[in-house]
Amino acid sequence: MSNLINLLCGLVAGTIAFHSAIVAPTVFRTLSERDASVFLRTIFPKFFLFLTIVNVVNFFLALIDGQSGVMVMTAISAVLMGIAYGIIPMTNRSRDEGLQQRFMQLHRVSVLMTVGVLCINVVAAFL
Repeated sequence: MSNLINLLCGLVAGTIAFHSAIVAPTVFRTLSERDASVFLRTIFPKFFLFLTIVNVVNFFLALIDGQSGVMVMTAISAVLMGIAYGIIPMTNRSRDEGLQQRFMQLHRVSVLMTVGVLCINVVAAFL
């Protein structure tokens, strides 16, 4: 069971790394601003929902396996990704209404939560 838990921690970390290092830069480099916006507004809800679900599944696996440290870390990760998912409408609305400072704050919060989840899952894989 601990191998599966480690695998899922790696899946979370790998998904975030791939999205940050490959997907986002490619989108901004190859698509127009309008097309990039449409794509990102489609992919980000799926991205955050996927990460939330994987962390919830991993939480229950850690619970069953008695890995309390991983349980706490995956619970925190699931909550953070759930919050990131939840603030997407506010972030989009801020951008649409030209509220640049609010958009930047919400975007920063989302990025920091995602980086936190990346770090948490890298550490959890080694517990």
